Amino acid sequence: MADSPQNRAVDAATDVRTGSGQAVGERRKNGAHANKGSVFAYGRRGKRGTSRSVALNRFRPAYPRPGRTGYRRWIPSWRQVLGSFGILAGALTATVAILYARTGIPADLNAFATQQDNVYYWADGTEMARTGPVDRQDTALEKVPEKVRWAALAAENETFYSDSGISVSGMTRAVSRMLTGGDTQGGSTITQQYVKNAYLNQEQTFTRKLTEMFIAIKLDNKMSKPDILEGYLNTSWYGRGSYGIQRAAHAYYGKDVSQLDASEGAFLASLLKGAALYDPAVSAKNHERAVERWNWILDRMVAIGRLSPQERAGYTRFPEPKAPPRPAGLSGQTGYLVDTARAYVSAHTEVSDADFDLGGYQIRTTFRKPDTEALAKAVEDVRKGLDPDKRESDKNVRVGAASVTTDGRILALYGGPDYLKQGFNDANSTVVPAGTTFGPFVYAAALRDGIQRVRGGPRVPVTPATLYNGDDKVAIRTPEGPYWDRSGKIVKASNDGGRSYGRITLKDAVARSVNSPIMQLGMDVGLDRVGRVAVQTGLLAESLGAKVPAFSLGTSTPSAIRMAGAYATFAAKGMNSEPYSVERLSRNGDPVDVEKPTAERALPVSVAAAVDDALHDAVRRGTATAAGAAGPGVAGTNGTGPDNKSAWFAGYRGRTATAVSLFRIDPRTQEPLRLDGLGGAAASVRGSTYPLAIWTRYMSHAGK
Repeated sequence: MADSPQNRAVDAATDVRTGSGQAVGERRKNGAHANKGSVFAYGRRGKRGTSRSVALNRFRPAYPRPGRTGYRRWIPSWRQVLGSFGILAGALTATVAILYARTGIPADLNAFATQQDNVYYWADGTEMARTGPVDRQDTALEKVPEKVRWAALAAENETFYSDSGISVSGMTRAVSRMLTGGDTQGGSTITQQYVKNAYLNQEQTFTRKLTEMFIAIKLDNKMSKPDILEGYLNTSWYGRGSYGIQRAAHAYYGKDVSQLDASEGAFLASLLKGAALYDPAVSAKNHERAVERWNWILDRMVAIGRLSPQERAGYTRFPEPKAPPRPAGLSGQTGYLVDTARAYVSAHTEVSDADFDLGGYQIRTTFRKPDTEALAKAVEDVRKGLDPDKRESDKNVRVGAASVTTDGRILALYGGPDYLKQGFNDANSTVVPAGTTFGPFVYAAALRDGIQRVRGGPRVPVTPATLYNGDDKVAIRTPEGPYWDRSGKIVKASNDGGRSYGRITLKDAVARSVNSPIMQLGMDVGLDRVGRVAVQTGLLAESLGAKVPAFSLGTSTPSAIRMAGAYATFAAKGMNSEPYSVERLSRNGDPVDVEKPTAERALPVSVAAAVDDALHDAVRRGTATAAGAAGPGVAGTNGTGPDNKSAWFAGYRGRTATAVSLFRIDPRTQEPLRLDGLGGAAASVRGSTYPLAIWTRYMSHAGK
C-alpha cells in the first residue's frame, strides 16, 4: 500500500492504543500476503483509493476459502451458507411477488358454451357416432341440502370455511413432485379446485398449479365462501357426462338435488375424487371402492360434527345409483364399438375422463363397417335356429365375437343383440371358459420349453410327432405318481364321447381336440409355463384359471377380443400385438398422442409354425372341417368348456383372426349355465356347432 501521511497517522494511533505498532504492522503485512490472489483479498488501492471500494471488496465471497487446505477449502462457512440462503429466499420471494401481482382473475369462466360432441369414425373415415353434449345445469347453493354440501366438504376440504383458499401442504407436495421429475398431485382446497374447474384446465403441471394458487388467494379475498362453494359444486365433474351436482343428482338418482339425503350426497361426494374410479356401474372393483369411500365420508361427517351418530347408524345400505342411460344414437353394435374405443382412449392417452367429456375430440377407430355388419348378420342368421319360447335350453343364450388382425387392429365386434337393450359387451366378457380352444397354448408351451417328467431332472424336448396316450379315462400323473384331487380321487381325463385313440401324436391331439394327451402334456410342461405362454401370446393374466390339471382344458376365461388376438399371434409367426381400437385421436383438428402397440416376439418361428400346421390340420381333417367353407388357408379349432358351459370357435385366415364364444347366463346369479340340449340337440351332445357356423359365415365375407 502507498505509505501516505494519512495512513501513517492511522498506524500511529493504533500503536498508542495497542502498545505494539510494530506487531500490528506485521500482522497487516502478513495478512495482505496471505490473501494475495484470493477472491476475498482486499485488493489494492491507488493513491486516490476510497473507502467505498474497500467496503465492496469486504462483501466479495472468498471461495475457495483462503487459509484452508485440502477439502476444507471447498466447505463454505456458515456466513456463506446463510448469505446464499438469504439471496435465494429473497429472489424467490421477489419472483413470487411479481408473479402474484401479474396474475389476475380471468374475466370469464371456462367456455362451457363451446362444449362439443365427440365424433367417432369408422376405419375408412366415415362417421360412426356422436356422443355428447355435456350435461350441465347451475343450481343455487341454498337448493343443495346442507348435509349434502357437508358431504362434499368432508370429502374434499373440511377446513374450507376457515382456510385462506390454498393448501400449503398441497403446494409443497406439488413442488416436491416437480423437483423429483413427477407431475403435481392433489391436495388442493375447494377454492383451488374451483379455480381449476372454472378458469384453468386439468393439466397437472407446476405452472398451472402456481397460477391456480395465485388466483385462489385473490378469489378467496374477492368472493364469499358460499359463492365459491356454489361455483365449485356447479362446475365439478361427476362422471356420466355430468358437470355440476344438479345434473349428477339426475344422472345417478333421477331426482332433483334438493331431494338428496346425506347418504346419496356422500356417494356423489366420492365421485369428486375420480368418477372413473367410483361409478359403480363401471365394474365390480369400482363398486367396492365406491362403498368404501361412501362409508368413509359418512364417518368423516360424524367426526367433524356435521352428522349425528344416530343418523349415521341409519345409513347401512349403500344407495345404489340407477344404471347409466344409453344415447339413442348408439343402437345396435355401435354402442359396443364406442364403449370399446372410449375405454382405449382412457387407458392409452393422457386425456382425462373429465376433459374428454367436455367434447371436441375426433376418434378414428379401427372398426370396419362392412366387417361389423357381416359379423352381426352371421350371428343373427345362426341364432334363428334357437327357439327360447319353446325350449328352456335356448333361453338366455349370449354370443360374443371379435375379429383382430395380426398387427392388433380390432376390425369388428359383436357385443350383444343391441347396445340399448343389453349394455354389457359380450365380446369383452371374462366369465366364459375357453374350453379346448386353450389346447394350442399347451402345445406351444411344450414345443418351446419341453417337458419334465422327473422332479429335478432335465427338461426333454418334444416334437409334433411325440406320442402320448389318447385313451379315455387315463389317470393324470405327476413325477411322484397319480394326481389326487381334494376329494381323495385320482384325476382322470375324459375324451368327448368317451372315445379312446390309443397312442396319438401331439399334432393329432391338437387337431382332433383329444383331451387326455393335452391334459397330461400340460402337467409335463408345467402349468405355470403354460400360463406364461398364454399371456405372452395375448391372454390377460387375470383371466387365467386355477393351476390344476383341468387348466389345460380351458378353465381360463379370456374375452373373445383377447382370444382372437392370441390366435393372431399364431398367424403372425409368433409375433404378438396387443389388440387396439383407436387409430388416431385429435381435438378440434389438432393431433393428440395415443399409444399404439408394437409387435413383440412371443414364440419362436418354429413353434408358431408347428401350432399353425396343427390348426390347419384341424380344418383339413380334424374337428373343424366345416370351417373350410370360409375359403382357402383357414386354420382354427372348436372349443367346449368344462361342464359343457361354453362353446367356442377360434381361428384365422391370412392376417385376420376371429373368435366366437357362445354361452348361457343365469339372469339372477350371472353364473354360466350348461348348454345341454341347445338348439334341440340331444342332451348328451357337448358343445355346439353354432360358433363354428357363425365364424364360417362371417369369415367367408370379412377380413379380405
